[in-house]
Amino acid sequence: MSVNRNWEVRLLGGWHLFHGRHPVKVTFRQQRLIAVLALYGSQPRSFLAGTLWPNSSEKQATGSLRESIWMVSHQLPGLLVEGRDPLALSASVAVDVQTVRRRAGELEHSPGDPADERSTEMLNALRNAELLPGWYEDWVTVEQERWNQLRLTALERLASRFLAHGETGQAVDAAACAIAIEPLRESAQRLLLEAHLAEGNYAQALRNYDAFSSRLWDEFGVEPSAKISELIKPLRLERGRRQDQGAESRFEGAGMAGRLRSGGWPAR
Repeated sequence: MSVNRNWEVRLLGGWHLFHGRHPVKVTFRQQRLIAVLALYGSQPRSFLAGTLWPNSSEKQATGSLRESIWMVSHQLPGLLVEGRDPLALSASVAVDVQTVRRRAGELEHSPGDPADERSTEMLNALRNAELLPGWYEDWVTVEQERWNQLRLTALERLASRFLAHGETGQAVDAAACAIAIEPLRESAQRLLLEAHLAEGNYAQALRNYDAFSSRLWDEFGVEPSAKISELIKPLRLERGRRQDQGAESRFEGAGMAGRLRSGGWPAR
């Protein structure tokens, strides 16, 4: 997904800024300004000041923003569109979040073929794509939640696409990535079970269902919906039948041992 541009901002998996593929170090204040522009796009300076310095007076926030803009403009020439309000990153700046977001939109509107390299690239791009991990400001946490929802939707679409075309290993991978983000998301759990069943991996399907059911009960006191329970019902019934047979065999074995100990067998 790399784009040959002078500046590249990466917010997924951690903060990174590159110029001509060379990493550039900047202060945290500069990082915050660049990050908010990378996520929100062009914004009025009043919005930026209030977002980045919410606990400061309007005068103090405006002054802090002005200082940050000056630092970025002089130390990172070409990164900002200068001398205007609203403020924005230059159109030539590549932002990984926007690239993945655009690809996710294409995924939604194009049926595609999972054999296409773009599907695999998209899965890899979403796999460990936490947005600004370790950042906890209010505006960041809001965007992190929105980003996670986009990742979940895209991963489930990929899982469904892989599954429909018989790419069960890729479907398992995509569904598992979604579950790593939201373990109790039933739609993702259902896709994972469907992929395991399609592979004939019944034991793993049962283990996943049991773990999901147990955690759902522990946290919310509810059981999985009928839709997902019906999916796994034949395997659960078969397991129960085998357990009953095993218990019956153990009971008969215990009775035999008892009769041997007590001399209860008829003499030959």
